[in-house]
Amino acid sequence: MKIARFVVDSDPLYGVVDGNDIHVLAGDPFFQGIKTTGATHSLDDVRLVAPIIPRSKVVGFGRTYREHAKELGNEVPQEPIMFLKPNTAVVGHGDPVTLPAFSDEVSFEGELAVVIGRICKDVPADKAQDVIFGYTVANDLTARDAQRNDPQWARAKGFDGSCPLGPWIETELADPDDVGIVTRVNGEIRQDGSTSEMIWPVNELVARASEAFTLLPGDVIMTGTPAGVGLVNAGDVVEIDLEGIGSLRSVFRR
Repeated sequence: MKIARFVVDSDPLYGVVDGNDIHVLAGDPFFQGIKTTGATHSLDDVRLVAPIIPRSKVVGFGRTYREHAKELGNEVPQEPIMFLKPNTAVVGHGDPVTLPAFSDEVSFEGELAVVIGRICKDVPADKAQDVIFGYTVANDLTARDAQRNDPQWARAKGFDGSCPLGPWIETELADPDDVGIVTRVNGEIRQDGSTSEMIWPVNELVARASEAFTLLPGDVIMTGTPAGVGLVNAGDVVEIDLEGIGSLRSVFRR
């Protein structure tokens, strides 16, 4: 089931996407369940926005793919590397992203994101599926020059617009550890990988995040990116396709 967040006139609504239709939900699916109102819109007549604005945090994992770590000249980590993005970093499918003035080296990173469905702490990996609401497409934008120069990654990873998410949340994914990831920049393929290449499986990353932080409904966990990352410039269009979920599109500007 695909759960989208969208705008028709003013306030965002949630809905279930069925083909080219979107069936309006009666409230927030994280707290009120998935109940439709009977109202339906065409996807052509609505504007999709970020499928979730995390109520507390986005938890990111870095260097979870060996080849990505190597392409940036980094050692393959022995333990997962975690960082946080603020919810002000989140933008939706099709939203313009303003490149930060402090950086000349912003890089795209296409990846699978996990959306948490209920409050949880210290979740065992074999129980992680019990706390997952669904999955979406993410672009972990990173200011590489700030990442090199700063002792921690808050500015490099957390600037406004650095976390495009969308186009919706897929609640049912056959195997999150075998999802194809293809990233195109201006129509040219730059990344072509799979979550099967990850050092740690998705459930393990959820468990590790829950060891460090209490996870709340709507929190997002970004699972890392395969090799092939590169820089974006003003005017570029980045499209990230995740098998079984959908395609996230971002346009960049100064």
